[in-house]
Amino acid sequence: MKTYFILIAIISAILFGVSTPISKYLLTFFSEFQLAGLLYIGAAFGTLPIILLKWKTEPLKIVDKKNTRYILGSIGFGGILGSVFLLFGLGHSQASSVSLWLNLELVATAILGVIFFKDHLDKKTWIGIIITLSAGVLLTYNEGNSGIIAIAFISMACICWGLDNHFTALIDGINATQITFIKGAIAGIVNLMIGIAIGGGFPHYYIIFGAVALGMFAYGLSIVLYIKSAHHLGATRSQVIFSSAPFFGFLSSWLILSENIGIIQIITALLMIIAIWIIINTSHNHQHFHDKQTHIHLHTHDEEHHNHNHIRKVNVRHSHKHKHEKLKHDHPHFPDLHHRHNH
Repeated sequence: MKTYFILIAIISAILFGVSTPISKYLLTFFSEFQLAGLLYIGAAFGTLPIILLKWKTEPLKIVDKKNTRYILGSIGFGGILGSVFLLFGLGHSQASSVSLWLNLELVATAILGVIFFKDHLDKKTWIGIIITLSAGVLLTYNEGNSGIIAIAFISMACICWGLDNHFTALIDGINATQITFIKGAIAGIVNLMIGIAIGGGFPHYYIIFGAVALGMFAYGLSIVLYIKSAHHLGATRSQVIFSSAPFFGFLSSWLILSENIGIIQIITALLMIIAIWIIINTSHNHQHFHDKQTHIHLHTHDEEHHNHNHIRKVNVRHSHKHKHEKLKHDHPHFPDLHHRHNH
């Protein structure tokens, strides 16, 4: 079960990583707001067929006020602000340099998680974070000064995405595909309208289609996979795996834009692999309490939290509304939807 969510987090990282050099190319045709809007509109288009196919069994429902705040936070910080900050930074530096600085998202997610979101990080996890950050610093040093303006924009983007990561991990009551659709539609329309209002023409339709298609995979499918992994691994641990995206971005910058790659990049890749391996093989164990709650998310019936009965087969992953009674127990766990507590 855990291996499945680790795998989809890695695929999510690959999809988002390769979008950096492609976005750099597309910025020659669009303004930052226009491209950000088209990318998230693509994310909404990419998830819409899935929502329609599952409408009878999983209709889009109105959520409570707490979840509404989480959704609005995710849209505002991750969909609107984060994407625009990234593209402004990308416009002031090479795609390879921007890819490297995206490692700051891991640091932002970890610090925000500990301070505000009841996330727990043990010593091994901190070691993994430090190794990942060190790898990013090594690559950045090797690249030289990518520009104060670019670094400032990327740092702001990473802080926004750090908040977004935690908000999406806490959203309960609607599934990952629905979250991505809502986020893509609202953030996409807002940024696109700002781009149109500011001014600037649009290129040929096939360039517009290319931007939307990129959004379908890099922002649509990638976000769905990340949210699913974050719900089960926790935002920080999922983000550690997702931190490999900058490496994929750097590699694809070499393949797509012919930017340089050398021995330092290979060393960094090995450091990232080591860091990810350390993080995904750690969890903590202590006696903890679960309050009574009702929610919906992807799950199986192979552990104590989901021992409810229903007509569906229980040997496959599925999603439906279910109840949890009060529970006190002791077992190794991640800070997922059921394990965000003080201890």
